[in-house]
Amino acid sequence: MGLSVTGLLAIACTFLVDRNGALLLQLRDDKAPYYPNVWGLPGGTIEEGESAEEGAVRELWEETRIRPDGPLRLFARQELPAQGSHQGRVKNYFYGTTSAGQDDVVLGEGAAMVFISAAEVLDRPFTPGSAEIIERFLTSPEYASLV
Repeated sequence: MGLSVTGLLAIACTFLVDRNGALLLQLRDDKAPYYPNVWGLPGGTIEEGESAEEGAVRELWEETRIRPDGPLRLFARQELPAQGSHQGRVKNYFYGTTSAGQDDVVLGEGAAMVFISAAEVLDRPFTPGSAEIIERFLTSPEYASLV
C-alpha cells in the first residue's frame, strides 16, 4: 500500500489556491509520524489502486472537507531519499483552485489548516523538500494563471 514501483513511498499533495491567491497550508500536529509541528501541504500516501491525482483529491477531502473547483493538474514530482528512520518518498505536487474560504475548512488532520497569503507563505518551517517546491510554485506561470 502506498509504494511506487521504485520502492519509494508515493505521496500526493495539493497547492490549493483561493480567489485571493492565498495557499492552503497545514500545520502538522505533534502526533504526525513524520515531521511533527512543521508546515506542509494537505496530502498523504497514495492508496493501492489510486492514481496520484485521485489520492490528492481524497487526501484534500479527508483533511479539509474541501474539493477543488476543477481537475487538479500535476505541478512537480520530487524524490526524497530516506532520512534516518524515514522511508524514501516520491511526492506528487498537484495544483488547483477553490471558491471555498477559511470558514469552509473543516480540520480533519493536523493542528491547523489555513489559507495564507503568498507573501507570508515562506515565513515558516516546512517539511523537507516542501519550501523549495512551494517557492517554485509561487513564482511559476501555473500559479500566475490561477490568480
